[in-house]
Amino acid sequence: MLHIYHGDGKGKTTAAMGLALRMAGRGKRVVVAQFLKCEDSGERMALARLPSVELLPLPDCLPFTFELTPAQYQQERERYAQMLARLGELAPKADLLVLDEVCDAVDAGLVELSDVLTLLDSYEGEAVLTGRQGQPPLLERADYVTRMDKQRHPFDRGVQARVGVEC
Repeated sequence: MLHIYHGDGKGKTTAAMGLALRMAGRGKRVVVAQFLKCEDSGERMALARLPSVELLPLPDCLPFTFELTPAQYQQERERYAQMLARLGELAPKADLLVLDEVCDAVDAGLVELSDVLTLLDSYEGEAVLTGRQGQPPLLERADYVTRMDKQRHPFDRGVQARVGVEC
């Protein structure tokens, strides 16, 4: 089944990683692909310790999409295309695919929606997609749709991301 966690609220990645943890706890094979993220996150550090979880590699640091030069933008498009191809190779043996922030990567033009749909069409297990916006073709085919709506967030008061809470 397809799960989508979207919206402007906190917790989309955390919910997806929670499902990954639940699946891994039951001995299921999990593959995690993250888009628009860097290597340094608490979730990755924890999941990396679990033998049934495969984390696709990420760069150490990545600028925001609006800061990318045209060359960097093209490089990221190519990297994400390779990541989706790798997901297609790993999918037949995975019980859960996590495509974290893939919806935002699609919105930014870094990932083709058709490539995501093709991957999902060929996959028979559980899949989780996250991002602020859920594209209508994805939302329509999803079995679970959860919208995270921000009511209040410390960032609005100028509080930066805190290690262990937001990252």
